[in-house]
Amino acid sequence: MVSELVIDVQPHVISIAILEDKSLVEFHKEIRDISFSVGNIYLGKVKKIMPGLNAAFVDIGCSKEAFLHYRDLGSNIHSLNNFLKSIFSKKEIPFLSEFTCLPIIDKDDTIENVLKQGDSILVQVSKESISSKGPRLTSELSFAGRYLVIIPFGDKVNISLKIQSDTERARLKQLVCSIKPNNFSIIVRTSAAGKQASELDKELKLLIKRWNDNIKKLIKTESPSLIYEETGRVVALLRDNFNSSFEHIYVNDENVFNDVRNYISLIDPTKSNIVKLYKEEFPIFDNFAITKQLKSKFDKVITLKNGAYLVIEHTEAMHVIDVNSGNCSISNFSQEDMIINVNMKAAEEIAKQLRLRDMGGIIVIDFIDMHELANRQKLYDSMCKFMTDDKAKHQILPLSRVGLMEITRQRIRPNLNFTTTEVCPVCFGRGIIKSSIFFIDILEEKIKSAIKNFGIKKINLHVHPYIKAFIDQGFFSIKLKWKIKYSMWIQIISNQNLAILEYKFFDREKNELNI
Repeated sequence: MVSELVIDVQPHVISIAILEDKSLVEFHKEIRDISFSVGNIYLGKVKKIMPGLNAAFVDIGCSKEAFLHYRDLGSNIHSLNNFLKSIFSKKEIPFLSEFTCLPIIDKDDTIENVLKQGDSILVQVSKESISSKGPRLTSELSFAGRYLVIIPFGDKVNISLKIQSDTERARLKQLVCSIKPNNFSIIVRTSAAGKQASELDKELKLLIKRWNDNIKKLIKTESPSLIYEETGRVVALLRDNFNSSFEHIYVNDENVFNDVRNYISLIDPTKSNIVKLYKEEFPIFDNFAITKQLKSKFDKVITLKNGAYLVIEHTEAMHVIDVNSGNCSISNFSQEDMIINVNMKAAEEIAKQLRLRDMGGIIVIDFIDMHELANRQKLYDSMCKFMTDDKAKHQILPLSRVGLMEITRQRIRPNLNFTTTEVCPVCFGRGIIKSSIFFIDILEEKIKSAIKNFGIKKINLHVHPYIKAFIDQGFFSIKLKWKIKYSMWIQIISNQNLAILEYKFFDREKNELNI
């Protein structure tokens, strides 16, 4: 299996696509001007205690107050609060490895006995703001690396459950215990399997340094304020997903290209040459057939190769997926065999859809009813197998008596909703537009305006592929007429993201022109 990463950097959005054998398996979008992301650490101020919820609302500078439940305080919240008081009173940072930690909190206690209104508290964003809800917080702080995760004020070493070899688990635990400083818990990630002591020790020192460098900000800051900003989504994705199967990483922005190449050089110098700067005029997602896959795989109805199809609906409380046999028919198969075949293909596609759309919360799947218990168990086992590549925490329940399967999947960001339908940019859904012959006249007027107002002699015009074909057709094409008439260089570029009568103008530095 060959993995590729394609990064499309636009002025306000970074889109990241992971391809496996040219097929889209993961898609992420990051709005560049949003600063409240998962992993950020803030010095917040408790605004309100809610005894009925056993929780508190905390001001971290977000437009919505963040939510902190008692269960998310972490067992060492007393030590964290005592550490903060020591910093604020002495105006100096004590060494955590020499700090005396307090006893852990009682699991059955209440938040009123731990926090008071107006208290300052260190918190980390565990879930982004979703719908009308503010961010979800935790006070069990963590700093993640490629192999290790450190948690201040603890003293445990935990090994990833995905490392199944008892010998390797014992080796890693003994190794990490020998290099672990006091008052730090450590989680050993799956990617640490087989790594030597020098590699783990190097990363551990980097993570400890990250904690020390950021905690110093507390001396000169007041709540609410940002203490530590998690690395960008691109680097975080590489940190969590990069492996030897990645053969190409394409980026269309020089600054992001340098960041990615520097990070790859740091974690695997032998792979730094796989990072390539995409310089073509053709949109990067169109070049790798990602736009087409996005529009087909994010549709409400997903058609399978055997003729069956899925209907995916999103409600406020859950996601609902209906499996339909459609026009599927398999000769020489009994009805039960045909049904299990459809359900198995559907389960495989659903596992891909959950990962691709980053669907979280409760997912209910209505499979086609099967009568044989062995087939129901086979479907459940297969679904568990198909979900093994999904890094989000999830739980799969066996089929109910009426053929429903329930899945809970970790949700830390709003699920992706990629629009696969378009409102006409000319009539805005009214159903009546001007004759398309006038559209070429509009484009020519815009070109004249670009020459007059911007003094531009080289311009890139992005249009729908159908429009490009019309402008380019014939020996003496419209494009050639424009070049001769206005004595300027014009490049027509097809862009699948545009509606049929949409257009965009760019200068030679790829800056969009508002004409």
